[in-house]
Amino acid sequence: MAPSYMSMCHRVSVTFLCGIRATAVTADLYSPKLAATQVRLCLVRQYSPSQARHGIGRNIVSRLKWANEKYERFLQRRFPRFYLLYQTFMKGFRLLFQDAKEVHRIKTRMIANNIDYQKLPYREMEKLRQVRRDVIKAIPLVIISIPPFANYLVFVLMYLFPRQLLIRHFWTQQQLLEFQAVYHMQRAQHHRAILDGLERTVSSVQDHRLQSHLVNLCRKVQGGAHPVVSDVHAVRTLFSGPPLGIRRMYADQMRHLCPLLFLTPRLPAFWIGRRLNSHALELMQLDRAIVRLGLHQLNDMELREACYVRGLNVERLSLAQCREWLTQWLQFSTYLKESETSLYLHSMVLLTVNYPKPPRS
Repeated sequence: MAPSYMSMCHRVSVTFLCGIRATAVTADLYSPKLAATQVRLCLVRQYSPSQARHGIGRNIVSRLKWANEKYERFLQRRFPRFYLLYQTFMKGFRLLFQDAKEVHRIKTRMIANNIDYQKLPYREMEKLRQVRRDVIKAIPLVIISIPPFANYLVFVLMYLFPRQLLIRHFWTQQQLLEFQAVYHMQRAQHHRAILDGLERTVSSVQDHRLQSHLVNLCRKVQGGAHPVVSDVHAVRTLFSGPPLGIRRMYADQMRHLCPLLFLTPRLPAFWIGRRLNSHALELMQLDRAIVRLGLHQLNDMELREACYVRGLNVERLSLAQCREWLTQWLQFSTYLKESETSLYLHSMVLLTVNYPKPPRS
């Protein structure tokens, strides 16, 4: 009786520890093979393959995160200038990925709800416009990096020519301000040529009243005065047909307008005309979207960016001056027709070159 009693107690204890019901044991005598099987079943119940994989993956991620933080501290301590460049690039890639996700979301919603581009909110329209420009700018860099081992050359070029090759996500804040000033200086170099081109077309105007208005407008701007919206609207009919319509003006005048929109003038005249027209129409649609949103809804960065894109040098302007100018601009642009894109483009000089108004003596 004693051996049988002890054998039964041993079986019950093993079963209890492994979490298996006593009814699962059918043998009358204790077996080491049965005990090992019960222990394996217990371990399988407590650690399933999916839980094990999840734990391994979490461990790998934590190790990689720890190694990356250690690497960043090493760069920051030993190579501070390179660390700044590295940090800018990593932040740029994150912003680029966020933009890609945002554009995908907007495009999906447009298709699902059958929404036209013109009906989108202002921020979504501006996001699509800016991402498209970034992609176009990045195409040459992608082409250069296709051959084997060309990525090393690409890194050198990106370091030496960040303004020409990199998009805004990979610029530091200091570079952003510096490059914006450079781009504005480049387009400001064409302001004189654009005004001279307007003066040369005066002789082609048949209506003496319109001819007088155009002469007075050019002289006012060249004299350093800032015109009002009514001065520009007085000559609007000249810019929807000959001699200053978007498809009627001289090729040289169109080429001088290209830098205002950061477009290359080294294309055939008919192609330049189409590009100027499409970009001007896009900005006119954005102006209407700002009116729908409300100018007061723009934050400081959006306000300055909106003024800069429309030709204004915002480097030394206060937020109040930017808001005042954009209010005036929207009063002018929202009443233009699609056939008056030439007037829109010329006004990026007429209404910006002398703003703010010079103080009265």
